[in-house]
Amino acid sequence: MAGTSGPGGVSPRRHAPRDTLEALWCLAGLAPVALGPVELSGEEPALPSSFRVGAAAQATIAAVAPAAAAVHRRRGGPEQAARVSMRHAALEFRSEHWLRLDGAELPDSWDSVAGTYRCGDGRVVRLHTNFPHHREGVLRLLRSDGTREAVRDALRGWAALDFEDAAAAVGLCVTAMRGFAQWDAHPQGAAAAGLPPLRIERIGDAPPSPLPPLGERPLGGLRVLDLTRVIAGPVCGRTLAAHGAEVLHISAAHLPSFDNLLADTGRGKRTARLDLRTAEGRDALRSLAAGADVFLQGYRPGAVAAHGFAPAGLAALRPGVVCASLSAYGEVGPWGGRRGFDSLVQTASGFNVAEAEAAGVEPPKPLPCQALDHASGYLLAFGTLAALLRRAEEGGSWHVRVSLAGTGAWLRGLGRLETGFAAPAPRFGEIGDLLEESDSGWGRLLALRHSGVLEGTPPRWALPSVPLGTHAPAWA
Repeated sequence: MAGTSGPGGVSPRRHAPRDTLEALWCLAGLAPVALGPVELSGEEPALPSSFRVGAAAQATIAAVAPAAAAVHRRRGGPEQAARVSMRHAALEFRSEHWLRLDGAELPDSWDSVAGTYRCGDGRVVRLHTNFPHHREGVLRLLRSDGTREAVRDALRGWAALDFEDAAAAVGLCVTAMRGFAQWDAHPQGAAAAGLPPLRIERIGDAPPSPLPPLGERPLGGLRVLDLTRVIAGPVCGRTLAAHGAEVLHISAAHLPSFDNLLADTGRGKRTARLDLRTAEGRDALRSLAAGADVFLQGYRPGAVAAHGFAPAGLAALRPGVVCASLSAYGEVGPWGGRRGFDSLVQTASGFNVAEAEAAGVEPPKPLPCQALDHASGYLLAFGTLAALLRRAEEGGSWHVRVSLAGTGAWLRGLGRLETGFAAPAPRFGEIGDLLEESDSGWGRLLALRHSGVLEGTPPRWALPSVPLGTHAPAWA
């Protein structure tokens, strides 16, 4: 196992939690001395995995909390300590798993034919068919009906890599399973290996932008447009809302979504609908963007830009804006424009094979959580705050970029745990001390509190999660 940890088969040295946190701050262009007091408690393994999922959870969440405190301090607030428990952070990497509505678990959102299959050449592919148009496209490509048995039989007539390419050519979400060595040798793996977990680039000139006057909460008065769905991007917006930002989530009636995820990731946000296929929708979003501090988007690279909202255009419209973009594969390499989800990136980039080998089971074996999604969401929130701090000091418009593949390369670089599977899988009955109850648009919600705690301004969600389109497309 030690020989499969890092790119090229190198097992990296495991860093102490504070070292990992300081490295992220340096990557964002922030001085470690500005971190302030941070308490990192707990030890690994926090979840059953050969990877340092607990360390990744603690580091990414711990990057955000002191950054929010630094924003508050720059506005005239007092210094305050941040603390992150590894146990709590690791559990938050599974936040969608702990939801209860009116005391009941939420239904499983996975489509009946989603998952892994063995192709005719003996290799495995993973299908992501949770959105109706992706399911319909896969069944059409396979000329199959919608049963697992029919899909299994149809895939026996394909080689895995051929089906991966054919699916990508028509915009579907499929990847072949690879080990680390195969991924590292692949052109996209080589491109992703060079990606840092976080990229912050100045994209335009603007004078320094003072932060809003001091308020009760660290991010109060900052406006965030949130054009994201599923997990990673919505986690970013939810985290900024937890520290007081005004987050307006924008969706469209024709785009599919998962209500069971919205109940979790929609906490603290208002939500409106705009159709960017129409001039009226584009004009409305342009008006909102002109008053935003942050434009957050997590759609396929180029999709939002095609409607007139590329980062360069946004910087011209609203000098000083911070654009935050999430992608699956990093906008680089032959797969730079492909759609992707956490489960697909895990499969393609070697995690499912490496985890199975460490556990002594037949692959695929996924990580114990959507770790790439959650880590990417917190990295994007941290990068956004770092860019806001740099905007206040240096001026400029900024572009923050995070990818699931880049996050995966970073997670590999944290090293492996020889006894990681000794950690018991957490159970719902054991986490009552970390849960909170609130209203929601679907009923009474029981959910996990945020683990990035600030002692003077504890994180909280001032607004309940509600169905998409509940509010008007306007700032509060």
